[in-house]
Amino acid sequence: MAIELDFAAVLTEWPLLVKGVGWTLGLTAVSAVLGVLLGIGCAWVRTQGPGWSRPGVAAYVELIRNTPFIVQLFFIFFGLPAMGVRLSPEWSSVIAMVINLGAYSAEIVRAGIQTTPAGQIEAAMSLALSRMQTFIWVVLPPALQRVWPALVSQIIIVMLGSAVCGQISTEELSFAANLIQSRNFRAFEAFIVATAIYLLLSIATRATLNWLGQRFLFGGRRG
Repeated sequence: MAIELDFAAVLTEWPLLVKGVGWTLGLTAVSAVLGVLLGIGCAWVRTQGPGWSRPGVAAYVELIRNTPFIVQLFFIFFGLPAMGVRLSPEWSSVIAMVINLGAYSAEIVRAGIQTTPAGQIEAAMSLALSRMQTFIWVVLPPALQRVWPALVSQIIIVMLGSAVCGQISTEELSFAANLIQSRNFRAFEAFIVATAIYLLLSIATRATLNWLGQRFLFGGRRG
């Protein structure tokens, strides 16, 4: 039985695809910035923060890393309204992605911090730098450089995971592909196109983040 492919029926819906790509990139950009910052904060607490704060952060990290992203998303979008907190699909998606990336980033950054030579920290303390100043200016930059490839990979995983957000009507790429196939019944072609776009987005995002890391974050620094 011959299969007749009609990609034109999908590509004529390019405004939906462009909108979907825009939402996917927007969600990824916001969650990448906020999620990595959250992860850095959690990593600091787990390595150098006050003892009373560590169990709570550890519980958050383990909870998020050991539960599915879709459950986290559904809890925020469907569960919180039971407590009187109603969020739009877009805000629910952003919050879920930030919380998810924050937990994974915390462990990645913590691994980088733990490989910092003790001599660097002692030298900074001898210059009368506070613990926070030592962390920001001495410990964190080389730690981030060491784990940057892992952070980039995790950001891409979260970007691909944003496809789940279409389940709550966030108009990202997978939502657009599903809407297109519901209009023209060309599901195979619609999701082939979506797959190709996700692949291109992943390659472009990795290249961009690696370039940004070398150009603006690390320069000629050697970790």
